[in-house]
Amino acid sequence: MADPATEGRRLSRSFGWLTVLGALLVVAGLVGLVYTGVATLTSMILFGWLLLIGGIVGLLHAIDSRGSEYFWLGVVVAALNIAAGIVVIRHPHGTAEALTMFAALLFLTGGVFRLVGSVVVRGPQFGWTLLQGAFGLLLGLLVLFDWPHSSLYVLGLFFSLALLFDGLGLIAMGVGGRRIVSMVSEQSVTGEIPDSPRRNEQKRSND
Repeated sequence: MADPATEGRRLSRSFGWLTVLGALLVVAGLVGLVYTGVATLTSMILFGWLLLIGGIVGLLHAIDSRGSEYFWLGVVVAALNIAAGIVVIRHPHGTAEALTMFAALLFLTGGVFRLVGSVVVRGPQFGWTLLQGAFGLLLGLLVLFDWPHSSLYVLGLFFSLALLFDGLGLIAMGVGGRRIVSMVSEQSVTGEIPDSPRRNEQKRSND
């Protein structure tokens, strides 16, 4: 059986590394918000490499299971991923323009559907749904009217915000986890267990 103190130090160290990783993501997100063009190219290159590596892994898996009935489907999907990854890596600017256009159309269609749905249904969340629809429509129009120049910063902005919020979440988990581990370790050392509210009420009633 592992020593509780040793296990507590190991957990605390793990949560500490989680906090460090969160801080690095926050710094990367802040840098990306300042240099959105670089963040856009970085996100495109990472996306391309993910497609390429995923395609290679899928191709190896398809070859390994070449006796199955889904062999050719796996080969086709893997080949498409590899081809898409190569295109994205070789032409990150063009890919960013295409994905920005796609994002603008998604914002537009989503905003229109929310606006129409909120007006037709008029449910309990009418105001919130109407506001979401108007915001999505406005965002889609802004990105579309500034296209293709918007492709230089839109994807980088989203990528940087995702890094920033993920980093803040990891920091909160790391700090909170270390605090809980510290409290549990102190209680195990002192041998004291805090009384629950029900026990406290019973004590007061007995007194």
